[in-house]
Parts: sequence; structure tokens; C-alpha cells
Amino acid sequence: MFKKILPILQWLPSYKKEYFSGDLTAGLTVGIMLIPQGMAYAMIAGLPPVFGLYAALIPQIIYAFMGTSRQLAVGPVAMDSLLVATGLGALSLSGIDTYIAMAVFLALFMGAIQLLLGVLRMGFLVRFLSKPVISGFTSGAAIIIGLSQLKHLLGIEITRSNQVHLLLTNAFKNMHLTNMYALSIGVVSIVLIQIIKKLNKKYHKRFPAALALVFLGVGVVSFFELYAFSVQIVGKVPSGLPSFQIPKIPIDRISELAPIAVTLALIAFMEAISVAKAVAEKHPEYELDPNQELMALGTANIMGAFFQSYPTTGGFSRTAINEQAGAKTGIAPLISAGVVGLTLLFLTPLFYYLPNAVLAAIIMVAVFGLIDFSYPIYLYKTRKDEFVLLLLTFITTLTVGITAGILTGVLVSLLILLYRISVPHIAVIARIKNSNSFKEVDRFETFIEDRDAILALRMDAPLFFGNISVFKTILSQNIQRKGTALQLVILSMEAINYIDSSGLHLLKQIIEDLQKKEIKLLFSGTSAPINDLLHTSGIVALLGKENIFSQMHEAEDYATKKDTHNVLSNKNSTCTSRVPV
Repeated sequence: MFKKILPILQWLPSYKKEYFSGDLTAGLTVGIMLIPQGMAYAMIAGLPPVFGLYAALIPQIIYAFMGTSRQLAVGPVAMDSLLVATGLGALSLSGIDTYIAMAVFLALFMGAIQLLLGVLRMGFLVRFLSKPVISGFTSGAAIIIGLSQLKHLLGIEITRSNQVHLLLTNAFKNMHLTNMYALSIGVVSIVLIQIIKKLNKKYHKRFPAALALVFLGVGVVSFFELYAFSVQIVGKVPSGLPSFQIPKIPIDRISELAPIAVTLALIAFMEAISVAKAVAEKHPEYELDPNQELMALGTANIMGAFFQSYPTTGGFSRTAINEQAGAKTGIAPLISAGVVGLTLLFLTPLFYYLPNAVLAAIIMVAVFGLIDFSYPIYLYKTRKDEFVLLLLTFITTLTVGITAGILTGVLVSLLILLYRISVPHIAVIARIKNSNSFKEVDRFETFIEDRDAILALRMDAPLFFGNISVFKTILSQNIQRKGTALQLVILSMEAINYIDSSGLHLLKQIIEDLQKKEIKLLFSGTSAPINDLLHTSGIVALLGKENIFSQMHEAEDYATKKDTHNVLSNKNSTCTSRVPV
């Protein structure tokens, strides 16, 4: 029981000495990376930079004990930071202290939701976030996050907004006030980060570009006293570890935070589980448990909230670097947390002269790398409906808002799914000459055996209340098309994995109608769960268990003589592969 709740108890006893070098390298690399990233992401959330370091501390430690992924790097991320800023920005909050309190309580709230979902084994909910929705949402959010940093890059005041047209309008209004020193620092930082990234890739190095830019920026601003020219700097960063505090907000504000917390809980889990799955495929030595991941992330956010952390989750870039650097176990995030802790204790004075433009550059390079161009092009060429879904999610995210974008994408994808299963693919099939295979008549017209007395249909969807009218109509049309020559109907049920009460009622009607017309009806390819439904609903008794078969050709062979066409066999014919019911 304890090993399931605390997976560290499973792998720690068998920890090998050769793992430590990889864990140490990965832990130090991610820890160093977290320092500038955490501070930058806190700025996205509208919080003082030190809160990014707080968010990179306790949640990592908790996840190391409870997570089933051994490479996932938990901490502040750009997407969740923007969701925090978007959600809290829409509320009427007075002062930075209230804003901080709400952000910290939001971590507790969303963590509680994730923990509850994990206990109830609701990890499957993330499956409703389809890849087109995720791609459109991520690309749209990346643009919003990047443009939200224009105020720091240009060194001007820009009214915050999560709508791209308002953000750009607000930026253009104050463009003439641009601080050229800040802009120069930001542009040079972006260029240098890109150059270092390319050199790292070319020479297979892991030089910490972001951290190098942080100290370079501090040195330039301090040496040339650029703060005297209105270059915005981070200023004093509180030193010391975060103290234990119980998150408190007025009870009447909980209802305002509920939609934000639910959205954050699901989006954060989606981010973490998607990157964790990608990494887990390379490591067959352990298995990922989505429900335990929910509980681990939820507990990490809950415990983090008691130490002034705002919402966190598994980060894409840090997890990739963690895995590439050789992380084998949860020891790596413990080392990363140690690096952050030492920074909070001893190194925060070094960040006093850090220009905001450098943090803005770090954010812009990181998030613009999330914009996906290849996948939309692929969908446009292959799946126009899913391309429209991606585009709609992307546009809604940009123009209406982050939360509206993801909700719209999920809703539209569910509507598309409902439409597809309510208008199922129903094919008239027939036997290929000199074989036991059955193919669609429309596609293999020249190769099939033409038998006027036989109608075989295959439905490629569940049979439920949403599509029974379509099924009934198509069946009736084909029965009428056959006319008086029709003597046998075979329903292939291989692709039907579910039948609801409305579908069962329809099958009873079909059986009774065909019996009145003296047309024989056979079922083929029914699965075990469908057989159970047919039996308990009384359909087997009505149809006759001798009329249910495993294969289409067995059903036809049973009902027809092999040496003549269009003549039904007598009911005493035998068949060796009837479905047991």
C-alpha cells in the first residue's frame, strides 16, 4: 500500500551507484536552469520573481517521493503562469498582497482537485484533450505569453490582456516611449540565447545559456549603471527559504477561483502526463500510472501552497533536459531542489541588478519554440475537419482568452466525435468470389458474388440512441432495394462494441419485422460483451441462438447451399463456428 502511494519506496532500495552520476548531472543542470526560468515565469504570473524560486522548491521534493515518472521535472511553467495571470487578472483584487494570497491559494485549490481526481481514478479525463486542441491551444498561448513580455522588452507600461488584438493595440499606443537600452538588452539576449542553443546542438553541449545571460545582464546593468536610464531591474529578492504559512482567502472568493482551478488542474495534468509518457517510452524499466501522477501532482501543489508556491506542473523543456542529462531516478529533482534552496539562502543578492528585459528574452525564446507549424500543415493536407478544430482553438485562444480557447476546443472536438458516431459508416458488403472474405460492394463491385437473395450490412460504430434512426433508415432502404427476391439478411457486428437500450429495442423491432416478412436474419462477429447484452435483453431467445455466428462466411454457408445461388438452406444445416451464447 505504502509503495503504491510512495513509489520512491519501490526504486530506492534497488538504487545503483552508477545511477548517481547521471542523477547528479541532471539535477545540477535542471536546478541551474530553474533559477532564471522560475523567476521569469513568476513574472508571467504577475508575481515577484522570488515566488518562481519558491515554486521550484517544495513541489519538486514532493513529486520525487510520489511520482511514477523518474524524469519528469516539476516546477513553474509558462502555460500555467499565464493561466494564473489571466484568471486572477479578471478578478477585482486590491494590492499585490491580495494577488499573491490568491495565487498561492490557487495552488492549494487546484492541487486538491488533482488529488481528488487521482483518488477517484479519473486520469482518463485528459484523453478528451485531443492533439489538434492541444496544438492549437499551445501555439495560441505561446504567442500570448511571448507578447505579454513586450512591456519588459520595450521597457514601457502596457496594459495586461490575454487577447492578442488588445495586447498589440496597447503596445502600439506606448511604442514611442520605448526604452532603447532595455530593448537593446532584450534583443541582444534573444540573439545570444539562439546562438548558444545552436552551438550546444552542434557540439552536443549543455551550456546554460539562460543562466549565463542572467549574470551577463546583471554585470552590464551594474557596470554601466543602466538603472539610472530607467532600465527596469528585478530589485531586491528576499533571501531565505519560504516559511510555512496556511493559505487563506475569504470564503466568498472560492467560487470565483473554482473555474480557474479546474482549468489549471486539467491543463497542468495534460502537460505533465504528455511529456511524462513521451519520456517513459524510452525507459521500459518502470511504468507510468496516470492516476498516481494526478495524486503526486496534486499533493505537490497542496504542500507547495503551504510554502508560498503558486501552481506548478511538469515542464516540457526541463524534463527533456533532465532525461538527456542522464536522470535515472527521483534523486535528480531532489538535487535540483537543493540547488534552488542554496540559491534562496545565499545567492539572491546577486539578482538585484538583473534587468527584466533579460527575463523577457528567456521567456520569449522558450515559449515561441512551442509554436508548432508542421502539425497544422499535416492536418490541412490529411484531415480538414481536425485542421478546422485546431484553427478554431488557436483563434479563440488568441482573441477571446486562454480558458475560452481550451474549453472551446474540447467542446468542439466532442461535438465532432458525437457527429461522427451519430452518422456512422454503414456498408453493404458481399462475398469476394472464390474466397471467404466480405468487402464493401461500392469499392469491390467487379470482384463480388452478386446474390439478390442476400443482404449483408456492416456498421462501424456503437449502436446507440444517437444513430439508431440512421441505421434503421439505411437498412430499410437496402431491404426495399432488394425487393421480393430478398430472403436473407446478415448483420456484421464486428465493429459494434456497445449497444444501449435504444439499440437493443431497435434490434428487437428489426427481428420481428423481418420474421413477419419471412426473411431470415443472422448475426455475425458478435463480441463476448455484445453476446451478453443480446442474451440478457432477450434478443437471443427471439432470434434463436443457432442464428448467431463468429464469421460472415460461416453465417452465409449455414443459410445457403454452396452449389446453387439464391436458395436458402434448410434449418438443419450444421456449422462448426457458431458463437456460444
